[in-house]
Amino acid sequence: MAINRRDFIRNSAIVASGSLFGRLSVPDKSRENVPGKLIRITDVDSDFEREPLIRPFGFKGGYMKEIWQTAVLIKSESGIHKIGICSQSVLWSDSQIFTSHSESEGNALMYAMTGYGLSLLKNHSFTDPVSLLDEIWPVVYDYGKKICSRSDLRPTFALNSLVGIDNAIWLLYAAENNITNFDDLIPGSYKPALSHHHKKIASIPLMAYSVPVSEVKSSVDQGYFFLKIKIGQPGNQSEMLEKDMARLTEIHREIGNATTDYSKSGKLPYYFDANGRYESKETLMRFLDHAKKIGAFDQIAIIEEPFDEHLEIDIKDIPVRIAADESAHTEKDALKRIEMGYKAIALKAIAKTLSMTMKIARVAYDNNVPCFCADLTVNPILVEWNKNIAARLSPFPDIGIGLLETNGHQNYRNWDIMKGFNPCKDSTWTETKNGIFELNDDFYDKSGGIFLPCKHYEEVFQVNSLKQ
Repeated sequence: MAINRRDFIRNSAIVASGSLFGRLSVPDKSRENVPGKLIRITDVDSDFEREPLIRPFGFKGGYMKEIWQTAVLIKSESGIHKIGICSQSVLWSDSQIFTSHSESEGNALMYAMTGYGLSLLKNHSFTDPVSLLDEIWPVVYDYGKKICSRSDLRPTFALNSLVGIDNAIWLLYAAENNITNFDDLIPGSYKPALSHHHKKIASIPLMAYSVPVSEVKSSVDQGYFFLKIKIGQPGNQSEMLEKDMARLTEIHREIGNATTDYSKSGKLPYYFDANGRYESKETLMRFLDHAKKIGAFDQIAIIEEPFDEHLEIDIKDIPVRIAADESAHTEKDALKRIEMGYKAIALKAIAKTLSMTMKIARVAYDNNVPCFCADLTVNPILVEWNKNIAARLSPFPDIGIGLLETNGHQNYRNWDIMKGFNPCKDSTWTETKNGIFELNDDFYDKSGGIFLPCKHYEEVFQVNSLKQ
């Protein structure tokens, strides 16, 4: 849990910012007509902590051993400061970066992009967070292509690096405009997509490659009823498929007869996530044929991101609900996926920024495509940011409630310590009960606690100021 000091990574990003891309332009005066006061940023800061995992966390054919928790501080001319945090996931956001660097090097590259994004904001003014993200993320993305030496860097790598910045900007915007509730924070054009107030949302655990089947069964025994199962295991396509079919057989043998009140059939819904590992529709159909053979097919509620986004496979004829995740980088990408036949969108406010997530949610809502919230193995505070979105989405078809994946408790070695950082750590709505988050008036009144200061991260930056 020791705090790591800022080092050459951020410094090199700031030095490079002037020579590579220049500074952001002065805000267009016409944007002062956007609701909200003009806010000038005067100071920025950042730091990070390295959180070890209980065991190597496997997906996309790779394994993570730790997750960097980055924090940014942004201060306005009025003297208000806010802190935003981010859980980095290099493997999820760009697996090529993960496999071509050491784990620490990949994290350092993403952190350098965070530092560069902060350097763009100092002495810059804005009126609303969404427009500000629209300005900076393409510039940070271009910078990332340079430092990663990859012209094909995935946009989600840049968006992941900006989550803490975007959250801090939203909190600063709220404070400057006297907004204290998440419902009031949502701009009017996005409200229709985020208008529900669920009393219950499903808490979805993640069953990665290395999770023993005994733990899968134990989760069901504890009341979890909607399981996310990683497929697309390491190896070539033939090896991957054999492993995935064997894994499905083992899991279905253990929990296939379990029951729940939250599905039409009364059986557990299965949620598979391939993270783009399947290279053809034929291979996926073989997996589905196997599911039919063993009696698991009718329980498949979602298959998330089976194909690499560059394949651009039309999936209208696949007989299960296919969801887009990392391929839906932006609202334009989400619309393209919908046109290809994707019938659900996995929202990740904690991976693609809250600003971009609102745009994607609106596109999905306008096209009658259901959404749910997926995790990035984030810390307990970011779970509440994600929960604020999941709580307001339309009920998921055939389930009737909202869906929220959260797997940090399964993967972080120091999860209980991290829970202590949450200012609402003792609230009942932070805990899963029988596979459900029960959301009461207190949750909505406090907006999951996201507006409250976090003592731990405040102390991080107090330590930094003392060492300067």
